Amino acid sequence: MLGLMIPYTGSIHPLVLELRPGYAKVQMRDRRAVRNHLHSIHAIALMNLGEVTTGLAMTLAMPDGARGIVTGLSMEYLKKARGPLTAECTAPAFDASVSARHDFHADILDASGDVVARATAHWLVGPATPR
Repeated sequence: MLGLMIPYTGSIHPLVLELRPGYAKVQMRDRRAVRNHLHSIHAIALMNLGEVTTGLAMTLAMPDGARGIVTGLSMEYLKKARGPLTAECTAPAFDASVSARHDFHADILDASGDVVARATAHWLVGPATPR
């Protein structure tokens, strides 16, 4: 369903494992389409997983009448990523009554529980403008 609404995100075939206000847990399978020449998962596929995970957690933490857009992404790559990966993000409560930048972090873990990467998404969040 995510892939239909956000086609590029769909390229990693994300599987939402858990979703509640301010929290998201998303899994990605290791498959040839997301691998690099080193036989590990490509850096941008990892960033895609981190971004969608922060976005889901942040969106569900956002109050009615607010909206957000990513203004920057950063990533720490800690270990070659292989096998199924799970990303988790907890988005703390935030004020969306004024436009402000908020940073949300997602840890990406391999099947053994090791953190292979840490994503930070910089979101500009504020009140939605009426149409």
